[in-house]
Amino acid sequence: MPKSIWDIKNALDGHLGNRIVLKANGGRKKTIERCAVLAETYPAVFIVELDQDKHNFERVSYTYTDVLTENVQVSFVDDNHHEAVAH
Repeated sequence: MPKSIWDIKNALDGHLGNRIVLKANGGRKKTIERCAVLAETYPAVFIVELDQDKHNFERVSYTYTDVLTENVQVSFVDDNHHEAVAH
């Protein structure tokens, strides 16, 4: 697991435009899983574009702190192979 926000941002910067799978805490013991494309990274947040046929929203943002505190798990999709960034 990355140890700092800077490590997480650097890992995501290297995968801009790639497909990812997000698992987020939905509250009340619910987990939300979304397939998306990593669109942009900023100093405090990253933005993903969701698959439009499966989700109501087009774009969603998450903070690097969400990944660091394990509220959001990010996996990169690479030809049926998942490379985990954070668990």
